[in-house]
Amino acid sequence: MKTIEHWIGGKPTSGTSERTAPVWNPATGQQQSEVRLASKSDVDGARATARTAFEQWSQASLSQRSKVLFAFRELVNNNIEALAELITDEHGKVLSDAAGEVQRGLEVVEFACGIPHLLKGDYSDQVSTNVDSYSFREPLGVVAGITPFNFPVMVPMWMHPVAIACGNTFVLKPSERDPSASMLIAELWQRAGLPDGVFNVVHGDKESVDALLDSPDVAAASFVGSTPIARSIHERASATGKRVQALGGAKNHAIVLPDADLEFAANHLVAAAFGSAGERCMAISAAVAVGSAGDAIVEAVSAKAAAVKVGSGRDAASEMGPVVSRAAKDRIVGLIGTGAEQGATLTVDGRELTVNGFEEGFFVGPTVVDKVTPEMDVYREEIFGPVLSVLRVDTVEAAIELVNANQYGNGTAIFTSSGDAARRFQRGVKVGMIGINVPIPVPMAYYSFGGWKDSLFGDKHVHGPEGVSFYTRAKVVTARWPEQHHTADASYHFPTAT
Repeated sequence: MKTIEHWIGGKPTSGTSERTAPVWNPATGQQQSEVRLASKSDVDGARATARTAFEQWSQASLSQRSKVLFAFRELVNNNIEALAELITDEHGKVLSDAAGEVQRGLEVVEFACGIPHLLKGDYSDQVSTNVDSYSFREPLGVVAGITPFNFPVMVPMWMHPVAIACGNTFVLKPSERDPSASMLIAELWQRAGLPDGVFNVVHGDKESVDALLDSPDVAAASFVGSTPIARSIHERASATGKRVQALGGAKNHAIVLPDADLEFAANHLVAAAFGSAGERCMAISAAVAVGSAGDAIVEAVSAKAAAVKVGSGRDAASEMGPVVSRAAKDRIVGLIGTGAEQGATLTVDGRELTVNGFEEGFFVGPTVVDKVTPEMDVYREEIFGPVLSVLRVDTVEAAIELVNANQYGNGTAIFTSSGDAARRFQRGVKVGMIGINVPIPVPMAYYSFGGWKDSLFGDKHVHGPEGVSFYTRAKVVTARWPEQHHTADASYHFPTAT
């Protein structure tokens, strides 16, 4: 049985804890390895290592930092296939989706390669007589990332390339469900020339998370996960004076108007709802059909959902893989059943799906639940699985009200051919990321990612300009250089120490 260790100070280490957790292959339902779970002393060791490394890395020139970032970018690009295979074997998503995840993470690395430009300060000449004023930004120190299972490469890359480029050192606590990709990333950072101790990985559970949040030496914490945990992390980390960006859950809606290209909308709804088995914080889990669009969009989406090829992520023919664990499967199946019990109509039911040769895998088929109302559990809960709920309203105004009444404000989309309706929608919804005929409106890396309401705790979004701001703090200097007069006769003698 392979044991996955921590990465501290530039090398794998077993740490002091004897605790481990199983790592499953979701397609086979079998344990394939185990991962060590860090103790508080292990986390303290990683934090102390990062603190020591900060003294030199924070003083590294922008040129040196950008050279490391460019080298890291090339190494990741050359290892997309290897990273994708690790993701598929531990998360379950299909290889093409896993490779796409790495590519989106690379975009943040490419953004961070521009750190000499991103950290340019401001200068004001002659703010008063013979006085100038200027500002610049400095790194915070040791920062931490606590990341989820659904994107084991991309979500950490929302954090550590920007943090490291800004001069910080980083401690990553990835999900214990799919930890191997983080270890390869650590090796690639080292091969890129990053000094040992700047990037560290500690695997673990609540014990290691709490140790990071409670440590006075950790200056900032970034988190992506469920809303209850995001709220708790924000409160606990803020209590020790840390900066916090804690991204929580989502219930992303896609509004479909009667004037939309319904074939186009159905294709994109199916991809957005069932890609990565719905285990995306930006997945569309609720379609809101307006007026006469209802029956037509349900019929089209149901036909396409039933045709999705579900299988092992290693199978090139698969369009969707399993969910991450047996517990996740059981929860998803339970919520689908509850939806039917509460009066919804299952037009496609994926609960009994079996994949030949992978009978023990954690598979749930694409599921479409029609005639859902806001009171039903299948709508209120973040299912995080391949389930699309369809709600029906009469007007675009009613659709906007429905979106705004939801506790989450992560992402939303509208399918329409009306510029007026799209503009009313984008200005009216209380949501952080909006797509117009784009179902998953994840911003490019040079913009920032983040939602509103219970989808974000903290005032800074991740990566992009707000990411740079989050991982740095400003200094403002006001300077005067009084004129000095020195009179001395020139000397042609050879200078001496006297």
